Amino acid sequence: MTSFKYVITDPVGIHARPAGALVKEIKKYDSDVKVLANGKSADGKKLMNLMSLGVKQGNEIEVQVTGGAEADNAAALEAFLKANL
Repeated sequence: MTSFKYVITDPVGIHARPAGALVKEIKKYDSDVKVLANGKSADGKKLMNLMSLGVKQGNEIEVQVTGGAEADNAAALEAFLKANL
């Protein structure tokens, strides 16, 4: 498992549009992706699970990537988060 932490900078947090974009990005990878925040975890490939975390601006999330090319996938996801959230 490869993991990294990221602090959300988007003023409205992970709401519908960025959550949808994140799910779309995660679905490109064969790896399993879990997003942890606020004491909860969510399957990164399921929009409603991701939105149920209630992530706001300034919250830290942890992204755990397991299987496949996990190191490469984690690096790509971290770059995506920095560019979009």
